[in-house]
Amino acid sequence: MRSLHTAGSVSARFDDPGLVSHAGLVPVMRLAEAAGLGGLADELLSLGTEAGANAGAKVSTIVAGMAAGADSIEDLDVVRHGAMPRLFSGVRAPSTLGTFLRGFALGHVAQLQNVAARVLQNLAVSAPLLPGVGALAFLDVDAKITRVFGAGKDGAKPGYTKVRGLNFLAGCLSSPACAPVVTGTRLRGGQAHSARNAVSFVRANIAAARACGATGTLVVRLDSGFYHGEILAAILADGAAFSVTAPQNPAVRAAIAAIDESAWQPIGYGRPAHEGHDSEQARAEVAETPCTAFTNPTRNGQRITARLVVRRVRDTTAGDATGELFPAWRYQAVFTNTGFDTVTAEACHRGRAGAIEAVFADLNDSALAHFPSGRFAANAAWLALAALTHNLLRAAGCLASRFHARARTGTIRAQLIAVAARLTRTARTTTLRLPRHWPWHDSWHGLFTTTHRQT
Repeated sequence: MRSLHTAGSVSARFDDPGLVSHAGLVPVMRLAEAAGLGGLADELLSLGTEAGANAGAKVSTIVAGMAAGADSIEDLDVVRHGAMPRLFSGVRAPSTLGTFLRGFALGHVAQLQNVAARVLQNLAVSAPLLPGVGALAFLDVDAKITRVFGAGKDGAKPGYTKVRGLNFLAGCLSSPACAPVVTGTRLRGGQAHSARNAVSFVRANIAAARACGATGTLVVRLDSGFYHGEILAAILADGAAFSVTAPQNPAVRAAIAAIDESAWQPIGYGRPAHEGHDSEQARAEVAETPCTAFTNPTRNGQRITARLVVRRVRDTTAGDATGELFPAWRYQAVFTNTGFDTVTAEACHRGRAGAIEAVFADLNDSALAHFPSGRFAANAAWLALAALTHNLLRAAGCLASRFHARARTGTIRAQLIAVAARLTRTARTTTLRLPRHWPWHDSWHGLFTTTHRQT
């Protein structure tokens, strides 16, 4: 591909008042309106200051900017150009939105999280967002550290990754038939341990999952940082099942050593983990044994008995030049009370390891590329709005096509939102004139038609 014209015969001017660069915001924000975004923000969000007035318009503007790819407060100006005033009203300037975010306290962040939860429930009704969650649903909970660079960021400290940043919790709900959506977020200081404040967070996310239709079997998946009796007891009390990576502590190692050799059964295990290792790396075995955890009498009766599902992989690095004297294994254990058989329980836990990481990658590729404010509560509000925007784009993808229902939100943004259009008006009807031969015009038109049905 090469330029058709010489450099001297091409010019550019920013002077067309009838163009917009992100025409996909039209159906996406129509979907947000149908989910009650602006009305819920006006109803539930009250900052009690002049900066908090018209919360619905300000929240909607931030969400629209994030949907268009903004990852800072200044970038929210992307929704104020060309013919956008002919498509949307109530759009606020970045300076106004920055003042609005800086007016948040942690109590206001909780109000905003209630708005996001209600919007998610409405999206689940208006779009095929969560098919299958009524029968079997997975709630993945994990912590993430996002690196920050500003010297004045409240709460920013080096964490376990040795990177200076802010730590946040996230919960993601999905089923075997759908991509995950974010049920809740909570921002914490950079040095926070994974399990800090996790009990209340897990309970809130289980409640959010139930409200979104996960009324059947709900499995809460956790990594080893959440292997705590209080957390698992809270999951059991709320009627859900748990599947948590068990750390290699003495009690777990003793339980693994007690498994009879005849109990191990082979499973398929994909490709070798490291280049240069032989085919033994591609084979694994699983077994299970009853296990009672959290037996310390000082831990307020957190004693829990469940299944310890163990996968072992042959350690081919254990031998020497004289050959291997006896088999050596590497073990990974899962503590669970699910009703799945041994192989399924292990495969579900291992296979879902990347579900929430994919959501983190999507957030990093959009609004959470960094935290934009120096104030902790403002960044917590930004995090909640980023999660809300992720769910909105996920719902838009479900309405567009089967491909976009599982596509990354960056793909949805590039193919369905960041498409230029010229506005024309005839017979009291505004028409968006989009590029001819746009590769994803069918998906775009499907989303537009669904969100603009006349009632």
